[in-house]
Amino acid sequence: MRIAVLSDTHDWVPTSLPGRLAGADEIWHLGDVCDPSVLADFEQLGPPLQVVMGNCDGEYGWPIDLQLRREEVDFYLTHIPPMRAPKGVKVVLHGHTHVPRDEVRGGVRWLNPGCISNPRGGVPPSFAWLEVTAGRLTSWEIVRI
Repeated sequence: MRIAVLSDTHDWVPTSLPGRLAGADEIWHLGDVCDPSVLADFEQLGPPLQVVMGNCDGEYGWPIDLQLRREEVDFYLTHIPPMRAPKGVKVVLHGHTHVPRDEVRGGVRWLNPGCISNPRGGVPPSFAWLEVTAGRLTSWEIVRI
C-alpha cells in the first residue's frame, strides 16, 4: 500500500502537487489545511483522503487524531506531536513543526512529511510517500517540491 502524506498547506497547494500524488492508495493530510477548498484537487484524485485537525484549522469536523490500521500496522495521525505514542501504535505521523522527521523513540517510529507552504530549518517544501506491506513499514521517502 502506497500512501501520500502531507501537512501544513495553510491555504496553498502548488499546482503540480495533486498530479504528483497520482498512484496513491490513500492520501493523509496531517492538519493546518486552513481553507478546506484546497483539498478539492486531492479529493478528485479518487483515493480515500484522511484529514486531521490542525491548530490553524476552523470547525470543519475533522478529528483531532486518527488511529488507522493498514497492512497490519497501527498508525496514529495527529497534527501536534504528542508527548508519547498511544498504546499499541507502531508509527506516529504528525505535522506542526514544518520540519521533516524520521526518528525511532521507544520502539515507535515518528514521522513528519515536512511542510507544503512555509517550511522551517532551511529545508524546501515537501510531502512524503509511505509504503507499508505485510505488517511492516517498508519505505518512508521525503519528496521535495
